[in-house]
Amino acid sequence: MEKINSAADLKIAIKQLELENTIHGQLLKEQFFYTIDSLTPANIIKRTMNDIATSPYLIDNMLGAAVGLVTGYLTKVITVGTSHNPFKKLLGTVLQFGITNIIAQHPEIFKTVGQFLMDKVLNKKETNTEKL
Repeated sequence: MEKINSAADLKIAIKQLELENTIHGQLLKEQFFYTIDSLTPANIIKRTMNDIATSPYLIDNMLGAAVGLVTGYLTKVITVGTSHNPFKKLLGTVLQFGITNIIAQHPEIFKTVGQFLMDKVLNKKETNTEKL
């Protein structure tokens, strides 16, 4: 700020500071209302849902979990079958949880194996159609 030498300069400086104070007060009020609005439960839920929906890893995680659950269940069905033996049922449940966790935590390994198998099946079909 420059040096004030007269009463007129002092009045001008006071008016400028009052104007700045008014502008800063208005900006502070706007920021306050924006913050209050963003902290309402509806807006917090809306933002969270939007973040979840736009997450790039959500689909991969859900797909991995779904494949893990299905694979674990099929493993239990195959190992236990229609047995009424409690030990066999317990073993099937432990095996189901183990396979579900492994596949859900490492879906990229099983995705690679699945792609390899699909390539082999498709290449086998192409060779069979070429022979005909």
